[in-house]
Amino acid sequence: SETVKSGADIANLVVGDPEIADASPLGTRSFYILGRKTGRTNLSLYDADDKLLGVINVEVTFDTRGLKDALRTVLPRENIKVRSVNGRVLLQGAVRSSTAAARAIQVAKDFAGDNVTNAMTVGASQQVTLEVRFIEAKRNASRDLGVNYSVSAGGISFQPFGNALASNAATAPFGRLVADMLTGGASADIIVQALEKKGAARRLAEPNLTALSGETASFLAGGEFPVPVAQDDNKISIEFKKFGVSLAFTPTVLDNGLINLAIEPEVSELDFSRTVTTSAIQIPSLIVRRTRTTVELRDGQSISIAGLLQTFNARNADQIPWLGDVPVLGSLFRSSGFQKSETDLLVIITPRLAKPVDPSKRIPTPLDLTASSNDEELFLHGKVEVSRNYQSFIENGGHVKGPYGHMIDMPGGSNAIVTK
Repeated sequence: SETVKSGADIANLVVGDPEIADASPLGTRSFYILGRKTGRTNLSLYDADDKLLGVINVEVTFDTRGLKDALRTVLPRENIKVRSVNGRVLLQGAVRSSTAAARAIQVAKDFAGDNVTNAMTVGASQQVTLEVRFIEAKRNASRDLGVNYSVSAGGISFQPFGNALASNAATAPFGRLVADMLTGGASADIIVQALEKKGAARRLAEPNLTALSGETASFLAGGEFPVPVAQDDNKISIEFKKFGVSLAFTPTVLDNGLINLAIEPEVSELDFSRTVTTSAIQIPSLIVRRTRTTVELRDGQSISIAGLLQTFNARNADQIPWLGDVPVLGSLFRSSGFQKSETDLLVIITPRLAKPVDPSKRIPTPLDLTASSNDEELFLHGKVEVSRNYQSFIENGGHVKGPYGHMIDMPGGSNAIVTK
């Protein structure tokens, strides 16, 4: 709204588009203009003799002053300029991160709805590399009852109640152990390697994913199996369902150095014990372990997600033919076993801020440190690969002082020495 004063007496006000603005007289030489919606129109001023005194161009825009105050409150460290152009709010300036740009756009939409044009530039784009380890840990509890027999050429060996009770699995959750070690400052790699050497765990996958701040990256190590789907007119189409080890994550780098992570890991496998038969086609089901969470970590910190348990039970019985079926005494010639296998899925996630490598430096590879061995190193020393530092040491003469090289037998019994 705006109040306008005139230098002459005004008798009549005519608005070109009443849907955009409206005008009301306040006196003979002043009037009031009220905007109804964004747009452009004009206002004609007439005197008592219907003589045109003048035409005023009117543009109704959003209240950018209130928006500027709101942006300064929400993003005090950003230099964002606000303009109103053709009924839309235009945001200009440079912001430090895509997160700040998204916040500015959301604040502007609270004032102008969808009539927001983003012309802001974001500083150096931030990328996040996610180091992920999918680990499967097995905890077994077994119990053997009865008598164990072993048949050999010398006859039957009798071991009454051998290994009657095996040790039970640890009652403490596997994930809690790893979480306590991570909290104590231990490296995730050291923990995983130690568990693998003890045979307590195995790695399912170890992907490294990189994504821009605010974008989503995904990973799948597995496969797809076909599933027939009925369509109209008795037609069948094929859809493919994914299974295996997968991960999707969306990182957002915050202003205070924290990394916000929306993580969705999943491990699935085919289950042929539960199938669905349709049109003589057996379709397996899926055993899925999935979780979804949002956390905030700093560069290099790790988080472990565990507790996705899976239990398998098995029972077996062994006996000597005929003798094991004898009532009462048959138990002396029979043994039974119960096996319980519990699997815990552990996901260790470590985010890192990705930084570009200096263009003048060559990115190292594992092949830079080793070289193929020669015949002597292969057959005499059993080395398939040798260190390039060792190879350079030999080529440069090692600890030999003075000329060195190769001796070549020449015709006539003379020798030629090629030195370096």
